[in-house]
Amino acid sequence: MRLLVTGGAGYIGSIVVEQALAGGHDVVVIDNLQEGHRAAVGHGAGFVEGNYGDAALLERVFVEHAFDAVLHLAAETTVATSVSDPAIYFSNNTVNGLTLLEAMRRHGVHRLVFSSTAATYGEPVAVPMTETHPQVPINAYGESKLMFERCLRWYHRAYGIKAVTFRYFNAAGATVEHGEAHRHESHLIPLAFEAAAGERAALDIFGDDYDTRDGTCVRDFVHVADIAAAHLLALSAVDALGLAWFNIGSGVGYTVAEVVNTVAAVTGTTVPARTLPRRPGDPATLVASSDEIRRVLGWTPQYTTLRSIVETAWAWKLKAPRGYED
Repeated sequence: MRLLVTGGAGYIGSIVVEQALAGGHDVVVIDNLQEGHRAAVGHGAGFVEGNYGDAALLERVFVEHAFDAVLHLAAETTVATSVSDPAIYFSNNTVNGLTLLEAMRRHGVHRLVFSSTAATYGEPVAVPMTETHPQVPINAYGESKLMFERCLRWYHRAYGIKAVTFRYFNAAGATVEHGEAHRHESHLIPLAFEAAAGERAALDIFGDDYDTRDGTCVRDFVHVADIAAAHLLALSAVDALGLAWFNIGSGVGYTVAEVVNTVAAVTGTTVPARTLPRRPGDPATLVASSDEIRRVLGWTPQYTTLRSIVETAWAWKLKAPRGYED
């Protein structure tokens, strides 16, 4: 297939592109490089620098390429910022998403794989969380993604857009060629690496008074290559599914403290840390059931332990200590 990948220069997007190219697909990436890196775009993929919400730019790209499907990963993603400045999130994640859907509709592209988020669920009422869990977001990040999910229902019904939506939990790890290198890092494992390597004074742990086994938040970590593999499975199934939603999670939760201890064990050093008050909008526990994606798409993760995930991320850190600058 000829694929348009929004956000294909980012962390997850670059690995989706890596696997798509390896699978024989033709790929064009659009990314504004706000958090992504030009060097992260796989060799052999076309690249367009710009915002996927730019209607004129999208028109040119869709005219130049006869796309078979769109993999939509571009988004604003920082939870805390979404609470303090929600306008950015509704503009980029919802309004720009509609601009993309309109471009698809004008040019007869009816297949979409959408990267949503577990943040659409809000506080869990049952763990592990299934796809039928109530969706009551507690931050604008989750709300903006949920709004776009709802738009997809109507675009499917009215215009025949076929869409598979993935609700991610926590992507982590790296491949040999691609890893996590955000310009404004907010993810736990790379921040813990920075503390372990002496690149920051300490790792900030937000809250140690949650109702969990050690007081720190519980999160579900999934290897980024397993997440990327799900996207390619979705491409082969989207015509038959029409409209579907899947969690991508491991079903196993680890506390922040357990992640810090695993990073210390893998790196062979201590991870200096300090405890700060809770961040607004952070649920105590987020753990997914992945039964549905396993049953319907045949998804089977290759990395099944936190340590194996952390080891691949650390190998990337050692290979590229300055990220894509190396």
